[in-house]
Amino acid sequence: MKSTLLKVILVNLLALLALALVYPQLMVSPGPLIPEHSALTQECFACHTLFQGSDPAKCRDCHRPDTIGRLTTQGAPIPDADQRVAFHQELREQDCLACHSDHQGVRPYHAERGFSHALLVPARQRQCSSCHQPPKDTLHRQLKGECTSCHSQQAWRPATFDHARYFRFDRHHPDNCESCHQESDYQRYTCYGCHEHTPARIRAKHSEEGIRDFEDCARCHRSGDDDEIVGEWGERGHRREHDD
Repeated sequence: MKSTLLKVILVNLLALLALALVYPQLMVSPGPLIPEHSALTQECFACHTLFQGSDPAKCRDCHRPDTIGRLTTQGAPIPDADQRVAFHQELREQDCLACHSDHQGVRPYHAERGFSHALLVPARQRQCSSCHQPPKDTLHRQLKGECTSCHSQQAWRPATFDHARYFRFDRHHPDNCESCHQESDYQRYTCYGCHEHTPARIRAKHSEEGIRDFEDCARCHRSGDDDEIVGEWGERGHRREHDD
């Protein structure tokens, strides 16, 4: 009895294995392929290696990294080639499966696996505009520095730099970067870009108060309001509440 049962189980397992090999798209596929890969529906081993799963090397047989965004898999030029995907040529490792999957089943193809900028060679990691469109708002249109000065590679928002900690914009001091940061050098600033500020005038006004260190204006003046000096501001630039 036991021997007969084992034979039945073995026959069923062999039958299932045979079906999986002959009709893998029906037996083990998690879902249909994306439309661009639909011609490979019956050609599982074009992407998979038996008992090993997907093989990045087989991806590169059709999608050569040096032609991504420029040529189709048949070698035809792509009209209006998208240079934003040219970063594929500068990945540390050509492992397509690190970011992409297929089969529109549990996990759709275009749901990325969380792209990590660490996959890029160091030189490309700081070239944000090669992949991302620059923001169109008034503030960012005038910036010429590197995005990493204010933003991290983990997320665009929130920005890692809070300007209000150092100086707060108002109607008299709009966010016109070049007025204070000359030649797009955001590590330095000057308040002498406005007509009422001159070194001599500032020196005379501060000398009356016995102030000798007046080069770093924003250290004491966190806004354009004369009353909002460091005496009313905390170390991180937040206004202190008055005692009752």
